[in-house]
Amino acid sequence: MTDFDEHSGGTRPLSRAEWLGVFAFWTIMAVLSAANRLADQGEPVFSAVPRALPIVLAFQQMYVWALLTPLIFWIAGRFNIERSSVWVRVLTLVAIGIVVAITVDLLNYTLVSQLRVGPRFGAGGAARVRPPSTGWLPGNLRGPMVINHFILFWGVLAAGFARDYFLRFRARERETARLQGETSQLQMQLAEAKLSALNAQLNPHFLFNTLHAVSSLVERDPRGVRRMIARLSELLRYTLDGGTDQEVVLVQEIAFLERYLEIMQIRFQGQLEIDIQLGDDAGDALVPSLILQPLVENAVKHGVDKISGGGKIKIAARREVDRLVLMVSDNGPGPVKIAKLDDAGVGLANIRQRLEQLYGSEAGLTLAESPNGGTVAQITMPFRSRNELRTTIVASAEASR
Repeated sequence: MTDFDEHSGGTRPLSRAEWLGVFAFWTIMAVLSAANRLADQGEPVFSAVPRALPIVLAFQQMYVWALLTPLIFWIAGRFNIERSSVWVRVLTLVAIGIVVAITVDLLNYTLVSQLRVGPRFGAGGAARVRPPSTGWLPGNLRGPMVINHFILFWGVLAAGFARDYFLRFRARERETARLQGETSQLQMQLAEAKLSALNAQLNPHFLFNTLHAVSSLVERDPRGVRRMIARLSELLRYTLDGGTDQEVVLVQEIAFLERYLEIMQIRFQGQLEIDIQLGDDAGDALVPSLILQPLVENAVKHGVDKISGGGKIKIAARREVDRLVLMVSDNGPGPVKIAKLDDAGVGLANIRQRLEQLYGSEAGLTLAESPNGGTVAQITMPFRSRNELRTTIVASAEASR
């Protein structure tokens, strides 16, 4: 809950700093008023009194307004002009202003009467003091003074409106920031849920296709099947141990891929050549988990499977300044099958969606003709290493302190 409730009319009590500000303002006003009265030696009220008396009266009158300021601020909050029935509120404030002005003037008159200010001659010609009699209305009300107090009321009320507006504006900013934070958190949770769903979609797809490869050799090569099953168990253990990590180090992804490729080499009975080229500065890069396996699977299914003789699959990774480039190429039919490849089931669609969720428009997947024949699948994404990510997190944590 914030310290300001918009529905309460902005009636939050003054803080300590605001009290000090009110006291300082009216003290300055009292000093200016006292100086003005001392300079006006021709004023009948103060012509025959000690010089300290105008000072006392000035501070008394201004501190009365200092005490009234919180009340007027409260009124400004309760009668905010931004609400409906503006004219009713304005007329109400005018009436309140008149009452306050008359009350302040009567209070000041009472205090001045107690001080008996002004010359009065009693019996024997002795000089005494009496209350001033210039400009008094019936009921001891002085028209000009009431008007001055009325103007002061509206000045303080304007300050109250400004304070009320500032408090409402600050409360709305805090509420907006809170809602933006909650929205960002919900968006992050939604993105993580979508990524988890994509991973959940990919794992059964990968398992089904791998089991299909194993089943194709059950009768022809039982010993090879046993080796394939052993490698498959390692792959399943890897996927289970990886948990819900959306990104892994590239060397870890390559290690997983090598086990999968061993299964494919057993399936092709030594007719599949694998070439892995990993740049020295690319091994520490963070990549989406299982990002290369669907590309290799498509290279096998739509490339190597479609030719007679030995198949070749090349996997390369390199860093280009702040970008990471991953490539999987084969020696299959090439461009003839690119259109079909681009629309090939779960694997490629899953990769594109995961790249979009993790990196937005900064990452992408393209399919093109290989210079030596066949097809090249290329992923371009921002380069981030685990060490750089850890440094960024630490720096952000220190900056937020």
